[in-house]
Amino acid sequence: MIQLPPLPAIIIEPVVRRALEEDFGVSGDLSANLLVPQSAQGSLVMRAREDGVIAGMQAAVLTYALVDPSVDFTVEIDDGGTVSAGTIIARIDGSARSLLSAERVALNFLGRMSGVATLTSRYVDAVNGTGARIAATRKTTPGLRALEKQAVLSGGGFTHRESLAAAIMIKDNHIALAGGVDAALSTIMAQRDHMTMVSVEVDTLEQLSKVLPYHPDVVLLDNMSLEQLREAKAMIGDARITIEASGGVNLSTVRGIADTGVDVISVGALTHSAPNFDIGMDAA
Repeated sequence: MIQLPPLPAIIIEPVVRRALEEDFGVSGDLSANLLVPQSAQGSLVMRAREDGVIAGMQAAVLTYALVDPSVDFTVEIDDGGTVSAGTIIARIDGSARSLLSAERVALNFLGRMSGVATLTSRYVDAVNGTGARIAATRKTTPGLRALEKQAVLSGGGFTHRESLAAAIMIKDNHIALAGGVDAALSTIMAQRDHMTMVSVEVDTLEQLSKVLPYHPDVVLLDNMSLEQLREAKAMIGDARITIEASGGVNLSTVRGIADTGVDVISVGALTHSAPNFDIGMDAA
């Protein structure tokens, strides 16, 4: 089990509040308020309906805390925990109205993030023993990046750039608009802060040969064949450059890519195409 420190409240609380505001609308939970007496108490359990890795529990706990601080939310399986179908991951006791009103938002966070963590874990398992890291990208759901990146970590992956300000990444459009590889890299290398890493994306070996004299921290080999990846690895040799591969990566191809000797494989699908993880809420 991968144990991570919780996200800071200043990051996660606004996200959960927005989700609750969206779901509560202007009148709150009409169904629960009309059908359930205010004094009624209840108990529910959250149960995994498939095998996988749990993530998003911090958001689920906060969802109930914001709706009703008196609700007792007991976490049975925390983020990073591996579960099988039928495993109880949390128990919730308190006001029946509150249990019902917060249910969907809590499950949405858990289902989405556990889906990301579970898919990530499958990629990590697929490259086990190669030394290659599986990394997410910035192809995240708007507003949910911190949670989705945390879910990737829970699944055993890495997060790549957190934002545009986290590192310099020179892509094909940057090079085109800057007037070519030499113009782009000479400018960046002259002006970058000494603490800022530089990554350059290339999609041909010819481009790679032009980039290497500038000694970037990372080269991103985009949509290259396995043979090209091996040739690129040989060209880079013992240079202290992290080799990242991206493009055309899926669970069928990722092992072959890892076997070429690259250091990192970035996979946008971890966040943009992860299926929802099925979690049920049942009466205890």
